Amino acid sequence: MIKKFISKWYSATTSPTFKSKPNFSVIIPCYKDEATLAHLLNQLRTLPQRPFEIIVVDGANHKLCRKICAKYQARWLASKPNRGQQLLAGANLAQGNVLWFLHADAHLPSNPLNAMNKAFNRGAIGGYFRFRFDTPRVWPALLLEPAIALRCRFGIPYGDQGIFISKQIYTQIGGHAPWSLFEEVPLVRGARQLGRFLPLNEALLVNPRRWQHDGWWQRTWHNRKLALNFVCGIAPNTLASRYRSPSKERAWNKLGD
Repeated sequence: MIKKFISKWYSATTSPTFKSKPNFSVIIPCYKDEATLAHLLNQLRTLPQRPFEIIVVDGANHKLCRKICAKYQARWLASKPNRGQQLLAGANLAQGNVLWFLHADAHLPSNPLNAMNKAFNRGAIGGYFRFRFDTPRVWPALLLEPAIALRCRFGIPYGDQGIFISKQIYTQIGGHAPWSLFEEVPLVRGARQLGRFLPLNEALLVNPRRWQHDGWWQRTWHNRKLALNFVCGIAPNTLASRYRSPSKERAWNKLGD
């Protein structure tokens, strides 16, 4: 009973307090993703509730990316091609009191800002959207989605699930790790220690192109092996070089033979 009371009191003292309604700063790391980025920016600008600002952090320093950002009134920032550092740079620039991190190929639900507002009204300090594969829908997706939801409850939701968090809490934790892969792990762990980090029922649609290209089970097993290697202490930047395709991992393993 005492432990439960202390937990509730600590959560209340660390929950973000907004002088007005939450202002959402959307931060999008980008690296040669201009086609999907344009679609995402168009989605953000046509939502029933619009974000306070949109910041695109371009790891390729590409003129086309800058042009697309200007078209959709998003702020463009050049950066090194390191996703963790890109996210940190965008967060440091953000003026909103809530940070919402999106991948450039995300497909949004109908009213995501309303869903996040409801989470903050429930005392959350942040959270993430439900993982759902975008079209075309195939039967392996129906098996993988509940498994991923279970993993997120007891493990770490990754950046493709639209992580959002109070900027106050983000700063207190220290933000993302400056890594190219698994950069959200310390952030999510830190957030869960400070308060309620809630999963939303609303789904963020994830592009299935990697699963289609590599094979659904091969890509899933490849991702799990990377996560296990990370837990075993292999450096995230080393693992990042093996992320894009299982073929890269096979080549990497041959070098060690």
